[in-house]
Amino acid sequence: MAGLTLLDVGLVLLALAAAGLLARRVGQSVIPAYLLVGMLVGPHAPTLWGVRPTLVADPGTVAVFADLGVVLLLFFVGLELSLDALFEKGRQVLAGGAIDVGVSLPLGFAVGVLLGFDWVASLVLAGVLFNSSTVIVAKLLLELDWIANPESEAILSVVVVEDVATAGYLAVLSAVLLGATDVGALAVDVAVVVALVAVGAVVALRGTRVVERVLDVESGELFVLLALGVAATVAGLGARSGVGAAVAAFLFGAAVGRTTLTDRVEGLLSPSRDLFAALFFAAVGLATDPALITAEAWAVAVAVAVTIPGQFVSGYYAGRQFDLEPRRAFRVGAALAPRGEFALVIAALAASVGTTPVLTERVPAFTVGYVLATSVLGTLVMRHSDRLWAALPWADAA
Repeated sequence: MAGLTLLDVGLVLLALAAAGLLARRVGQSVIPAYLLVGMLVGPHAPTLWGVRPTLVADPGTVAVFADLGVVLLLFFVGLELSLDALFEKGRQVLAGGAIDVGVSLPLGFAVGVLLGFDWVASLVLAGVLFNSSTVIVAKLLLELDWIANPESEAILSVVVVEDVATAGYLAVLSAVLLGATDVGALAVDVAVVVALVAVGAVVALRGTRVVERVLDVESGELFVLLALGVAATVAGLGARSGVGAAVAAFLFGAAVGRTTLTDRVEGLLSPSRDLFAALFFAAVGLATDPALITAEAWAVAVAVAVTIPGQFVSGYYAGRQFDLEPRRAFRVGAALAPRGEFALVIAALAASVGTTPVLTERVPAFTVGYVLATSVLGTLVMRHSDRLWAALPWADAA
């Protein structure tokens, strides 16, 4: 961590630990707590009682560690999900994902129009608002021990479809923001991304023996180094190819999950996953200016009021495609409520190449507030989804 002293690192880790303990004490996820710690110790830290508690002046100093957090979280999700079952239920996966994307993406565009944005800014907002946070959903599934429940298959399947759809959306959005109008070139970019994901899935499904042979080392120390190294390399190649680091890490985890090494991986790599995941969420907070969130609070409130109920509806009907009972289908909608890393990537793209104040200032500020709000709200509705379902007037009839 260039630019940071050992004392700085120690204080940041202690702050994360203290915030995590407090969050668990009040029944919250650690994710919003880590985001807030990042904001309090970052370059935009507010002055508290005459003291500005900035410990990390440059968020870039922890960026690579944050990236490892994303890789490990998605790797573990792939590890727990049966890729065989995913392919066996291809029709249900596509149907559930299509329902979710088909409702959430247009709804996000409609929110942009409602807020008075032009069509380009509304297109950006559609991407910010439609994609559930793969990282946050993965973390919550593991925290709440939902990963082995029947609904987790539907939740993760929809998230995977969302991520693939986002990869294609980003190709289109980049071209639109840069002024491209060649529909043929856009179609080629999207087709290439989809083809690469399909190839990666086939490799993960058929490459079990190769993966097991590569990771077959007796030393625990060398096993951790090797597994982390391969996971990071695969994710890096995925990012460069256009597939995305998250999807590539997920596919690698799915390949490892088909081997006999699952228990060993979970036992040795879980501590590394938790450490780097904490740094990922803290890094998001480091880059956030609290003053910008305040300015866009009203817009965030409108977006939450529209999109969260919409997510419950689309998630419910997506869950029903997997033959889930109504209560578990309702859980799918609850789990898909948080937004996160992809929303921030899209906002950063808009800020870097946008040509209007709405794209370079309002959209990024709105996005950070929306991610923070939905990460907190998403944790609450996921924890209390059964109570929410029981409160609905038609729950008994279902």
